[in-house]
Amino acid sequence: MHDVQLLVLAKAPVAGRVKTRLCPPLTPQQAADVAEAALLDTIDAVRRTEVRRRVLVLDGSFAAAGFEVLTQRGDGLDERLAAAFDDAWSGAQLPLLLIGMDTPEVTPAGLEMAVEALVRTGCVLGLARDGGWWALGLDRPDASLLLGIATSQDDTGARQRDRLLASGRDVLDLPVLRDVDTVDDLMAVAELAPDGRFAAKVRDILAALS
Repeated sequence: MHDVQLLVLAKAPVAGRVKTRLCPPLTPQQAADVAEAALLDTIDAVRRTEVRRRVLVLDGSFAAAGFEVLTQRGDGLDERLAAAFDDAWSGAQLPLLLIGMDTPEVTPAGLEMAVEALVRTGCVLGLARDGGWWALGLDRPDASLLLGIATSQDDTGARQRDRLLASGRDVLDLPVLRDVDTVDDLMAVAELAPDGRFAAKVRDILAALS
């Protein structure tokens, strides 16, 4: 058991509010179904990782057994990320690894490796293929490391890494993963984790569309 808290930043899978870039060709409900499957796969991977505390940092309402739930706060995503670290730290002063719900190919083994690296180094970053990042681990929160970095840009991950390095931290890079943002991502990510809920839902939706 690692004395680490694992955070999942998530949005409740409500039609019309999640994965809107997939519409069309997906309907808003199909996009929400994809988001729910991705979230459930992510929650399963986190639940199977041996950490002291599991936290769902949520926009909306969604139940996850074995997770404490914190409400997202802040305006921009940078503020919400900073607040997630601060609020989780208030509940348990343990190192924090935050991931999103957009990389359902994440595995318990991969998270275990990330957690072990965080314990050793105090700072880990997992970049995403679209230019963002899928995981950030810190030994303690520091809002100055996050605020002001534009999100959803092709250089967001690079800017985040530069900010960490400028603070004097040694950054251990985690494997690069692929986010689910576009239709092209659907099958690519489903092939990376073919046995999960996400892959099954993608196969069902693509069959319906064809």
